[in-house]
Amino acid sequence: MPKKPITIPRFRNAEQEANWWESRDGKRVATELMKHAIGTGQVRRRKVALKTVTMRLPEPDIEAAKDLAFRKGVPYQTYIKMLLHEAIENERRST
Repeated sequence: MPKKPITIPRFRNAEQEANWWESRDGKRVATELMKHAIGTGQVRRRKVALKTVTMRLPEPDIEAAKDLAFRKGVPYQTYIKMLLHEAIENERRST
C-alpha cells in the first residue's frame, strides 16, 4: 500500500491551523515530517544553553498569554518565550 503524500492544507486563520495540527491527519503529517528530518540529518540539538529563570508577571498578562497561546496551539510558557525572543531581536535590530 503506497504512503499518502505529505500535504499541508491552506488555513484561513491560526485557530483552524491549530485544530488541523491536533487532528489525526495533522499528527500523521507532523510525524512524517519529523521522520524525514531525522532521516536526512536535518534535526539538530539546540546549541544555545538554556537557563531557568523565575519572573513575577501580572496575572492578567499571564491569562492573556495563555489564551493567545491556546489559540496558536502552543504551551503558554513557550509562547511567552517566543514573544520575549522576538522583542529582543527587534530591539537589537533597531539599535
